[in-house]
Amino acid sequence: MTLNLDAHIPEGPLADKWTNHKFDLNLVAPNNRRKFEVIVVGTGLAGAGAAATLGELGYNVKVFTYHDSPRRAHSIAAQGGINAAKNYRNDGDSIFRLFYDTIKGGDYRSREANVYRLAEVSNNIIDQATAQGVPFAREYGGGLDNRSFGGAQVSRTFYARGQTGQQLLLGAYQALARQIHLGTVTLYNRTEMLDLVLHEGRAVGITTRDLLNGEVSSHSGHAVLMATGGYGNVYFLSTNAKACNVTATWRAHRKGAAFANPSYTQIHPTCIPPADEFQSKLTLMSESLRNDGRIWVPDAEADNRAAADIPEDERDYYLERKYPSFGNLVPRDVASRNAKTVVDEGRGIGPLNNGVYLDFGAAMERFGVDTIQERYGNLFDMYERITGENPYEVPMRIYPATHYTMGGLWVDYNLETTVPGLFALGEANFSDHGANRLGASALMQGLADGYFVAPTTLAGYLADWLGTDPVPIDDPAFTESHTETQDRINRLMSINGTHTVDHYHRELGKVIWEDCGMSRNRAGLERALVEIPQIREQFWTDVKVPGDPNGWNQSLEKALRVADFMEMAELKVRDALHREESCGGHFREEHQTAEGEAQRDDENFAYVAAWEYGGEDIQNDAVLNKEPLEFDNVSLTQRSYK
Repeated sequence: MTLNLDAHIPEGPLADKWTNHKFDLNLVAPNNRRKFEVIVVGTGLAGAGAAATLGELGYNVKVFTYHDSPRRAHSIAAQGGINAAKNYRNDGDSIFRLFYDTIKGGDYRSREANVYRLAEVSNNIIDQATAQGVPFAREYGGGLDNRSFGGAQVSRTFYARGQTGQQLLLGAYQALARQIHLGTVTLYNRTEMLDLVLHEGRAVGITTRDLLNGEVSSHSGHAVLMATGGYGNVYFLSTNAKACNVTATWRAHRKGAAFANPSYTQIHPTCIPPADEFQSKLTLMSESLRNDGRIWVPDAEADNRAAADIPEDERDYYLERKYPSFGNLVPRDVASRNAKTVVDEGRGIGPLNNGVYLDFGAAMERFGVDTIQERYGNLFDMYERITGENPYEVPMRIYPATHYTMGGLWVDYNLETTVPGLFALGEANFSDHGANRLGASALMQGLADGYFVAPTTLAGYLADWLGTDPVPIDDPAFTESHTETQDRINRLMSINGTHTVDHYHRELGKVIWEDCGMSRNRAGLERALVEIPQIREQFWTDVKVPGDPNGWNQSLEKALRVADFMEMAELKVRDALHREESCGGHFREEHQTAEGEAQRDDENFAYVAAWEYGGEDIQNDAVLNKEPLEFDNVSLTQRSYK
């Protein structure tokens, strides 16, 4: 171990840590904030929230997005809701219960202090979003409505039909747009970060490429905040937008930022099954559908009858059977593994026998079609447009797919990485979800980090740099990064091979899904560590990137991103191989209970695996650093949702 993984967790009782820490942090006075330049990369909920808040505070902010508008950020795709411990339903919720459910849902592989802070500020998020005009659903009396989500026995999820992410992003975007208008924030759209610039060991800027004209540029600042999302597209097929990638975090990793728990990937249980081998993306159906939809498969193998022709006594509502306390609302990792089990048994449904039913028949009988339409109408419409099947008449078909990544850049309590001056927010960091994220917690974390945490802790870092100017972009640190970035572009353009970028990305995705997907075993992981370097070598010798680098070139964009996926995939598998236990979304077949549930090894693996970059031979050069996880407020127990 070579890194000092000091998480800077405040002393004192859990409920007082954040309050005391905010008082202990150094501050930047209002009249001094305009003297600082802050770079924010990404304009999803975390990035837009941070940029808008920092602009409102008076800092000079430069915010970057590779989209044409911040409104295109992938946060827009979140459907079901956002968690908060308001206890409006008076059903026993509290900040501590939200904290506990999140720790348990992550299979006891996250930091207590960070998770409690997340639960603590969750209520502020709802107040802020409501004040911005986010149209949360309301009950008859006018109060905000809640619904339940997987992994909890209370209703704490606030929602706006099936468009919660979109509406929250519009709220953050209008706050951001106001600051752009006032001049505190400068927006760079259609601009992608390709490298992190260090000066004397601290982050001082980024190197970017203009996606319209191909120009490589340098940007300097006192600090860099990365809110660039996750790496789920390493699987090629995922619920992520096609442009989602790992480049920003991976380039930061190569410059010294530790990458934590890369093997922790969430497989979402309610996606539309792929229709053929050449499909390029999967579509997520909101987890909120599990509130009223019942999941089942036929009792018999290879039962190809229509759903309506299968009587009740020949159906297996397997989640309700195995987990009576939670039923269809078990956490995502549990629901996903059980779906895989029944499909592998030969009981899958649909044209390719690759799905399970999500059936609203009983709910429509109980509540009426109008109520179901009010709750989920836009989701039902989307499903029908994609599949040609009317879910009011026939059950939906769903199957698990890659969705969210719990791993990310290692950060301390201040959200600062192992590189001073570099902060990671939202899905780009690892900090809150352990080995499995509960539904409706992604939006919660993104907005917590962006609105409330990073703007506060950043001041504690910047205060030490008062009176200093940003490093000029003609400094050797910037020119070296610029040259390295341009050389990488030129190398890709010069290969002129025979296969497309998508060909190699698909080949990589097949290996990762097969050997490091919903379940893993030693033989498969070792096989992947042989095959991935071979695919990477073929990519760098035979990929064909057509077009001109000095202009709009989506093939070049993809090639730069897939090149980083090739390396990241190897670290992901290396991490999965070293962790000889099952926990949350990381399910090692060698480590399971007699009932087929994940079996942790708390004695040997109750730590964060923070990997240090050591060279391009990832599986041999990567250096493992361990941050022990301490649990003073919850007991480490075998998860049970029965």
